[in-house]
Amino acid sequence: MSTASDFNTRREGYSLRIWPRLAKAGSCSSVPLGCGRLAPLIHGSRRGLHSCAVTRLASWRQRSICLALGSGLLFLAACSKEPTEKEPIVPVQVAPVEKTTIQHTVVAEAVLFPLAQSAIVPKISAPVKTFLVKRGSHVREGELLAVLEHQDLAAAAVDTKGTYDQAQATYEISTGADLPAEMQKAQLETQAAKQLLDAQQKVYDSRQELFQQGALPRKELDQAGVDLTQARNKYAMAQKHLEAMQAIGKQQLLKSAAGQLESAKGKYLGATAQLSYSEIRSPMDGVIADRPLYPGEMAAAGSPLLTVMDVSQVIARAHIPQPDAALLKLGDKATITTPGENQPTEGKVTVISPALDPNSTTVEVWVQAKNPEQRLKPGTSVQLSMLARTIPEALVIPAASLLTAEDGTTSVMLAGSDNRAHQKPVKVGVHQGDQVQIVEGVQASDRVVASGAYGLPDNTKIKVEEQKPQKDQNEKSSRGAEK
Repeated sequence: MSTASDFNTRREGYSLRIWPRLAKAGSCSSVPLGCGRLAPLIHGSRRGLHSCAVTRLASWRQRSICLALGSGLLFLAACSKEPTEKEPIVPVQVAPVEKTTIQHTVVAEAVLFPLAQSAIVPKISAPVKTFLVKRGSHVREGELLAVLEHQDLAAAAVDTKGTYDQAQATYEISTGADLPAEMQKAQLETQAAKQLLDAQQKVYDSRQELFQQGALPRKELDQAGVDLTQARNKYAMAQKHLEAMQAIGKQQLLKSAAGQLESAKGKYLGATAQLSYSEIRSPMDGVIADRPLYPGEMAAAGSPLLTVMDVSQVIARAHIPQPDAALLKLGDKATITTPGENQPTEGKVTVISPALDPNSTTVEVWVQAKNPEQRLKPGTSVQLSMLARTIPEALVIPAASLLTAEDGTTSVMLAGSDNRAHQKPVKVGVHQGDQVQIVEGVQASDRVVASGAYGLPDNTKIKVEEQKPQKDQNEKSSRGAEK
């Protein structure tokens, strides 16, 4: 069994082991923040103190140990408190709100069409004798492009030409020859009646002179008057008959001859036209875009044989919403951006449809542009940029600084003088490339967070960083690509 002296001996040895540890813990820097490892030690110390009080064996050294242990516990508790967390500072890039001139541009996808196009369709069905052009050939208006087989048409034209010449000769003979027999008889009767009238007039005049001299009786003078009257009536009837023959007979004769001539002429012209249809000519200046047949193949009437396009100018046709179309007017400037081309082509608005497309409820707009080098190909999908209006002294910010919420509201983060970001609702106007017009919400002296605004809470402390030059960024990107 252990005696009291053995217990005191063990207690003193325990105190001698604890004291160096407490002395070592005098500096907070040597003690870790977590003092949980001393819990068993402290608990054992308290149990020893209790045992000393109960047994009344504690000495002044043990009381000193207890006091030192309590002070150490308070000191360790003070050192175990963690420091307060610092407020984070977010690095951002800012851009000033600029007052400048901005343009409202209507952008739409379009398809290119030629200025004019003609699908040449033959009017007759015949084999192709020869082609004088190929795809890509430049042609002029009236230029001969192809010839169809036409031997039968040429023979028909020769036949009708002979018939026409014969009818023309007959007409000339009919108009230049003497009158027919009845016409001649009427003329002779008229001449005889005239001569008889003249003779009777002389007889009457001589008898009247003798009667006045008393050398002739009255009866003979009256008989001469009757003969004169009969001769005059006969001459009048012959004259009327001759005039009727001349008016009716000659008119019908000329009409018949003219009819035969016109009929022959019509047949000749028809045959000549059929023959001309075998020659295919260009209806306009342009370039051959399509030639589906080869020489010797059958060209059917009504099927395109050649296609000619005028590509000296092109027309871009686009369908845009009605609100955008309401801002445009004829003559507005526009540009056509073609894939693969560095420089856009300038043009102007030439057509704004007065009615909406019933299927898409959009308005068709045409933009016409010159194409001297024929770089713009019909059928290409292009992008149209049409200048609708110009707004001077507009407040403009970078498009990247504009924040759009789920409900559609827009806002920006303003960089305040207190080095904090403040969210401000704004009203947006015109978009132009990477710039946005702000109608309401900012002033020209404000600065907006251009980079780093997304997800940034309101009233966050920020640090403004300088924007790196575009040249340096391009060099870094090129170096990264080389690596």
